[in-house]
Amino acid sequence: MADQPGPYRHRFRAFVDNSVFGGVFDDEFADDSKRFFEQVKSGRFIVLVSEILLREILNAPDHIQDVLSSLPHEQLEAVAITPEAVALTEAYLQAGVVSHKWRDDAARIALATITKADILLSWNFRHIVNFDKIRAFNSVNLAQGYGLLDIRCPKEIQDEYSDQEDV
Repeated sequence: MADQPGPYRHRFRAFVDNSVFGGVFDDEFADDSKRFFEQVKSGRFIVLVSEILLREILNAPDHIQDVLSSLPHEQLEAVAITPEAVALTEAYLQAGVVSHKWRDDAARIALATITKADILLSWNFRHIVNFDKIRAFNSVNLAQGYGLLDIRCPKEIQDEYSDQEDV
């Protein structure tokens, strides 16, 4: 596809939570978070930006806000909270996937599911990137008539065009 930026054939739509933005400044997660955002800038990913993310980023330190503002506008897609997303969030809570205290985490999964994101990226290993939680979220998705959601951490996103040797 000649109109696609960079060497990529498909631009993936990634729902990215605030932990990935903050991860740029965390010693443990910085390299992988930075690499992901470089892939966004090169055209491999479109970042789905929800109202939840915007609220969290606006309350974050300036250097974290700067990560979002550094991304090209054409690589961002706004995602609104809809009644459908609220209903799916409630289904996760009713199923006990997460407690009401973690409603925003459930809402992220719902928004990513409803918008048919290719992937949801997070460093939240307790409530999101967790084998049992992923299975539970996807079980509710299937019961509610939605598809499966691919949930990963940025470490699992490899740039196939990097300098690494082929395996």
